[in-house]
Amino acid sequence: MRTDVMRLAAAAGGHPDDLTELIDDIGPGRCAEIATDEIAFRLDPPRLHPGTEIELQLVFGHRDTTTACLVTVTGSGATHATGRSATPHATIRQQLGEVIRQLLGPRGAAGPATRQVELRDSGDIASFRRPPVWFAATQRLLSTMDHRDEVTLTELASRYESDKWGIHRYTQHYPRYFEPLRDRPLTVLEIGIGGFADPAAGGCSLRMWKHYFPRATIYGVDVYDKTPHARQRIHTLRADQSDPEALLAVVARTGRPDIVIDDGSHRVEDVLTTFHTLFPHLRDGGYYAIEDLQTSYWPRFGGTSAELDAPHTSLGFLKSLVDGLNHEEILPGGRRAAPTDQQIRSLHFHHNLAVIEKGANLEGGGPDWVRFGPK
Repeated sequence: MRTDVMRLAAAAGGHPDDLTELIDDIGPGRCAEIATDEIAFRLDPPRLHPGTEIELQLVFGHRDTTTACLVTVTGSGATHATGRSATPHATIRQQLGEVIRQLLGPRGAAGPATRQVELRDSGDIASFRRPPVWFAATQRLLSTMDHRDEVTLTELASRYESDKWGIHRYTQHYPRYFEPLRDRPLTVLEIGIGGFADPAAGGCSLRMWKHYFPRATIYGVDVYDKTPHARQRIHTLRADQSDPEALLAVVARTGRPDIVIDDGSHRVEDVLTTFHTLFPHLRDGGYYAIEDLQTSYWPRFGGTSAELDAPHTSLGFLKSLVDGLNHEEILPGGRRAAPTDQQIRSLHFHHNLAVIEKGANLEGGGPDWVRFGPK
């Protein structure tokens, strides 16, 4: 079932009148709550003294109604609630449809034509000489809408403390595949939420993906209960990736994913089970990423360093997909056909990381007179 935020993300890329009608259908209050949640989540607070709180009032207009929401900024982040403050540090007024297009629509949307900003003490010469901290907080709030495409995936990994940068170096590779998809209302599915059995631990990469893909719905799957990490556009599901039936139940809930990232147990048998189960459901043009492939060499995870092409290991299997990529060139009797031969468009390998692009692989083989020689 499509959520309200998924419906808004889809409409934000279309005709403004369609978005206006959808806001009517969902309700301006609910849409304002969705917009404010996105703003508060993305806001990177300035450096503040302990105990400092900055109140930023948002007033969204829609037709002849207004909805007020309040964002409270501290040194550790931002929270939000519906309502008004008697003494906000800043007030931002803007049409609701325009805000949603900026937050959930494709990049390059028209600028904020209806926005008005009122800053406390902005006319005071002391503020001119030394701007107060709420000027910076307001600037950062506005940047969540106006400059969302400037932040890199590596910066987001650092902000949300994901080990995809630092422990690993995956965020330097992912953008070459994922950047062209960022403007789409995607379904992103990641296996493994992190934190082991502690429900409150982990979730760093889910938050990173949510920020990086501003129109996407993010699903995290873990063998442990991770419901504390659920929030707007992030859903957590419980499943064992070694169980194909459990994985099929996940897809029944998420629908066909556009991106799958396997950062789960890293056991070779689980990696293969997950791939064989989920890849057929990946959308054409989507990507399937497998992380931490070093375990393919380690017996503790079911791998081996003695037989590097062993088909039961993660990398041994992935190497066989290279032959599948060229299946139309293999002479009769040279190789048994695999189900993925016609479905993998490209394979990309990096240190401990593989990214597989799904798509039609039916370009045709070389002519018979070249392959077999002239008659």
